[in-house]
Amino acid sequence: MVLLGTIVNGICIVLGTFIGSFLTKIPEKVKNTVMQGIGLSVSLLGIQMGLKSEQFLIVIMSIVIGAVIGEFIDLEDKLNRLGLWIEKKIGKRAKGDIAKGFVTATLIFVIGAMAIIGSLDSGIRQDHQVLYTKSLIDGFTSLILTTTLGVGVMLSAIPVMLYQGSIALFATQIERFVPTAIMDSFIVEMTSTGGLMILAIGLNLLGITKIKVANLLPSIVIVAILVTVVHQLS
Repeated sequence: MVLLGTIVNGICIVLGTFIGSFLTKIPEKVKNTVMQGIGLSVSLLGIQMGLKSEQFLIVIMSIVIGAVIGEFIDLEDKLNRLGLWIEKKIGKRAKGDIAKGFVTATLIFVIGAMAIIGSLDSGIRQDHQVLYTKSLIDGFTSLILTTTLGVGVMLSAIPVMLYQGSIALFATQIERFVPTAIMDSFIVEMTSTGGLMILAIGLNLLGITKIKVANLLPSIVIVAILVTVVHQLS
C-alpha cells in the first residue's frame, strides 16, 4: 500500500497530540534522553541505507554536486523563510494557541529531508521504513509540542498526509516513463544517497553536527542524472 507510511505518520501525530494533552509537564531529562535514543536509531537507519549502494562513486558525486547546488541556492534558508512567511500570514488571520500549534507543528513535520526521501521510498519501492521512523519522531515531537502549544498540533496531520501522500503517489508513476534497468539502479543509489542524509539528520538530533540537510536535497536529482548517463554510456 503506497500510502501506508503516510497514514501511519498522520496517526502518530494524532496519538502524540492526544497523549500530550493529558501531560502538563515532562521532565527535560526525559525529553533529552528520548531524543538521543531517536537520534541513534535514525543514524543506524541512515547507515543501513547508505551501505546499499552498488556504485558508490555516483553517491559521492551526487552528494558533492547536490551540496554545491543546495548551498548556491541556499535551499534550507529559503525553506525556513517560507515557513516564517506562512506562519506570519496565517498568524494574521487566526488567533490563539490552536493556530500557533497548527502552524508550528506543520512547519516542523513538513519541511525536512525525511518527508521527501521517505515519500519517494514509499512510492517507488513500497518501502515505508523511513516514514515509519519519521512517524516515531513526529509522534514524540507532537506530544512535546502539545504540552506547550495545545491541541492545534493535531491539525498538522492533515497537511503532512496531503504533502507526503502527493509525493508518494507521484513517485509511483515514474516507472511508467523510465526503463526498468535505469529505475532499478536509481532506486539503489537514491536509497544510499538518501541514507547519508538520514544519517546527517540523526547526527543533528544527537547534537554532534549542524548539517544543513535540506541543502543536500538536490543530490536526489543528481543521482537520477548520473544513473541515466552511466546507463547510456554502458
